[in-house]
Amino acid sequence: MRIAIVTGASSGLGREFVKQISEREHLDEIWAVARRRERLEALAREVKTPVRPVVMDLTDTSSFPELTALMAEKQPEVRLLVNAAGMGKLGNYAEVTEADSNALIDLNCRGAVDMTLRVLPYMQKGARILQICSVAAFMPLPGMNLYAASKAFLLSYTRALRWELFGRGIRVTAVCPYWIKNTEFVPRASANADRSAVRHLPFAGTVQTVVRRSMRDSRLGAAVSTPGLASFGLRVFGKVVPHGLGMAFWNVLRKI
Repeated sequence: MRIAIVTGASSGLGREFVKQISEREHLDEIWAVARRRERLEALAREVKTPVRPVVMDLTDTSSFPELTALMAEKQPEVRLLVNAAGMGKLGNYAEVTEADSNALIDLNCRGAVDMTLRVLPYMQKGARILQICSVAAFMPLPGMNLYAASKAFLLSYTRALRWELFGRGIRVTAVCPYWIKNTEFVPRASANADRSAVRHLPFAGTVQTVVRRSMRDSRLGAAVSTPGLASFGLRVFGKVVPHGLGMAFWNVLRKI
């Protein structure tokens, strides 16, 4: 049985990945991973490829043995893994609670690593992994300090994993999008933040465009996908501008 596994599939990028994978990949099933079963079941009715809802909380380590048992039972060949589950928090160190900080690290870092390690034994030559990072990975960001740090971790992990899996013929891509306007990310991330955390989202993209371009980059074997001019420009900016100067520029820009 040839399958794809998509985490964070109940909304945003994860949901759109399921839809576009169904349209473009020839698979027997898509395993959609998220906490909200009703959303996964609704998504299953919208796509042509059979969707298996896998209800998990990736911040809870006790969720993983059930997935491990399911994979051992079904023995799937995983052709595509998309780790799209993630969370962000806007605001400085005093505005983000300890509980939210721990949940963010657990989901963005440990959850992605744990899922990858459990799936890799079921991947063969030609399989692909997409880890959803962010342009925030390219530079430390005041007002988003923990989110940017978590995405920098995931970007570094993904790039090194790509080298480690080269001999197995498994392609690994770090996807680093810019702001995306048609998701639940910003309203949830800014729930406890001062209004000045980030005032505007200029040149924000859409989930449809980000997923389409990142899937193309994955098929082409790109190490890092920056799916849009804004994300590509910020990738270059992060390489050539000293981080101290870049943080000062961001600190002004986010309050305009």
